Amino acid sequence: MKEMKEKAAAGRGQENKPGQAQDEPKGRKETGISRRLLTVENLETTFQIHKTSVYAVRGASIHVDDGDILAVVGESGSGKSVLMKSIMGLLPENAETRADCLQYMGKDLLTLSDGERNKMKGKEFAMIFQDPMTALNPLKTIGSHLTEVLRRHRGLGKKEARDEAARALKKVGIPSPESRLSQYPHEFSGGMRQRVLIAMALCCKPALLIADEPTTALDVTIQAQILELVKQLRDEEGMSIVLITHDLGIVASLSNRISVMYGGLIMEEGLTDEIFYHPKHPYTRALLHAIPQPATGVKERLEAIPGMAPSLMDLPKGCPFAQRCKYACADCEKQLPKYRQYTDTQRAMCIFTGEELDEKDWGAGRESWQAASESSRKEGIRDGR
Repeated sequence: MKEMKEKAAAGRGQENKPGQAQDEPKGRKETGISRRLLTVENLETTFQIHKTSVYAVRGASIHVDDGDILAVVGESGSGKSVLMKSIMGLLPENAETRADCLQYMGKDLLTLSDGERNKMKGKEFAMIFQDPMTALNPLKTIGSHLTEVLRRHRGLGKKEARDEAARALKKVGIPSPESRLSQYPHEFSGGMRQRVLIAMALCCKPALLIADEPTTALDVTIQAQILELVKQLRDEEGMSIVLITHDLGIVASLSNRISVMYGGLIMEEGLTDEIFYHPKHPYTRALLHAIPQPATGVKERLEAIPGMAPSLMDLPKGCPFAQRCKYACADCEKQLPKYRQYTDTQRAMCIFTGEELDEKDWGAGRESWQAASESSRKEGIRDGR
């Protein structure tokens, strides 16, 4: 897997080099131990649309420990946002959620009343929604957005809430925060609106922050600033973060664990280094091969993933990635593979082992080399060489 390692190293981002440990968050440094904040086991979410069932999440299991930055990665339609909204309890009435376990700091979220769960939202766990250009109410000032959260969840007075709102804006890097409170969303750039959404989520100092595509519609420079802000807040506040994204490249130097999602299932999960250096699922490998590597200086064609994601209304019997997988065999389409455990932290849902996939890659590379050699030999004979 030397080539995969080199590509991973090039795509790892700015701060943490391969093999270099990430900084421990504030809370974990002080205690030396980590607590389990969130436990999700075999969660399923189904939507009923015109008497048709849409199986958005089909048995996902994740966990988040104190100080974690967990990246949930997958292309659009894989079920990432629905999984997080199921945990938050933010789904419409036509959605049904079931799970073997859904606990937050020991509390069973499935048995809580709507009122009890609503009190936890924003205060104990919060969510940053994607698309900062539309997430804020254009008829309300920035100050109104922030003070509403503070007065509802922390019971602050009007002046106290406004002072705290200004401090929250300052914390996320917005200049002249006091004057900004009186402005409206249209007076802010996309990056500044995203910072406002982060400030709103931080107002009640939640232990768990869920960020749904926080860099959507932002240019590359602003993306880097927002991601650096997320990491800084994790380090300073000691909170845990779940980062939803479709881009493995942007989480390489940020997360400490990654869950790869496709077709409503967690296809592979593991530590960030395990996912980048030793990917065990074909979908994970395909995502890694699709990352541009300008830092290597080598010109190479990106490997697109052929085909389309399966319809969640008519899912295949077997592996949902089988139709697009270059390693697939007939058995892949017969039944859903079971998880194969590789380490205490890494597992993948594939009938092939990582070594078997490596062997297939090596064999394909050898055949390609032989074909190229034969073509060159024939050209040499034709030219009289």
